[in-house]
Formats: sequence, structure tokens, C-alpha cells
Amino acid sequence: MTSALRMMVVDDHPMWRDAVARDLGDAGHEVVATVGEGRQALRVAATLRPDVVILDLHLPDLPGVEVARGLAASDHPPRVLVLSASGEHEDVLEAVKAGASGYLVKSASREEFLDAVRHTADGEPVFTPGLAGLVLGEYRRLATQRPAADGPSLTDRETEVLRLVAKGLSYKQIAERLVLSHRTVQNHVQNTLNKLQLHNRVELVRYAIERGLDEA
Repeated sequence: MTSALRMMVVDDHPMWRDAVARDLGDAGHEVVATVGEGRQALRVAATLRPDVVILDLHLPDLPGVEVARGLAASDHPPRVLVLSASGEHEDVLEAVKAGASGYLVKSASREEFLDAVRHTADGEPVFTPGLAGLVLGEYRRLATQRPAADGPSLTDRETEVLRLVAKGLSYKQIAERLVLSHRTVQNHVQNTLNKLQLHNRVELVRYAIERGLDEA
């Protein structure tokens, strides 16, 4: 994605919501909406089609997890970065299962937040330190509970990139490992997402782990 992104901020605390929107605007992004309720967020997102939604989990009318699920199921699903005061493992796992691309706690610095926004926009999973391992561990646990179904055919290069994605490598690290450009790696990942009919890199990691590619 380009550096200038269309953003929507969903948080029921006006001062926090405005501060996040201001940080995004100062970083050169276009904040198309700031809303304080979940149902309103779903309506506005359907109309304005933001690239990324910054989402709080605790909203007055609808749980943030349900908002994430609704956004993921929409005709034009945005990337979703949860920005929450909670670091509880259950909240993190529920948000990711609902379709969130990343999860950051509100104690993160401004630089950490803006970096997470950029990675989320690129389809890379972003988690507060210590939470990425939790999510991967949960995927592995789920993978042992059901057999993996055969999926569409991937090229050898796509499979190779997918294996490194499952191991938790960033696009930059994959590019260096395979001597490819960052853009080429992104293209391989996007082609794989399209073939598998998945929405984001988080779902891609889950797919790969279910097939044991992270251990290959």
C-alpha cells in the first residue's frame, strides 16, 4: 500500500480517539472517520471503505470482537489493528480469530503505534511483544484438533514464501533469505492469499501451521 492510507478510528473515549487521529494525521494518513460505537463503525466503514481500522475492544453498544468480525465479513474488508488497554490472552486470541490483523496495547509508544499501522496496512501481523508467540501457539493447538484439507495448488516459490511466513519471518527477512525484492515477496503473499481465498497474513499463518509448514 502507499504511505498515505485512509484510516478510521473506533474508540469510545473522545480524548483518546482524537489523540490517535491526530497522530495518524501528523504521520500523513487521511483519517476519514472517528466513531465511538461499534454499530456506527460498521455502517461508516461500509460507506467510506477505509484501508485500516484502529479498533478498541471495549465499546458501549457492541463488543470490539463483533465489530472486527463484521468488518472482516464485509464486501470491502479493511485491515484491522486492535488498540486496547487489555493485554489479556483471551482478548488477544478472540480478536485475531475474529479477523484482526494485529493487536497492540495502549501503553505502546507513538512510534510503535505508527510502525504497527504501516505493517498492518501491508497485511503483516503485528502484536505487542510477547503476544505473537501466544497466537502462534494457539494456531498450533487448533491444528492438532482437525485434519488439514487439501487446498489450491501453489507454486514452489509461493510454498517457500508461505513456509517462511509461518515461521514468523517479516517480508524484509524473507526477501533477504530468498534474495528477492520486498515487493516480490509481497506479490507472492498476495497471490497466495487470492488463491486460498484468505483475507490477511494472520489467516495465512494459520493455514500454513495447519499443514505443518512452520516445521518444514
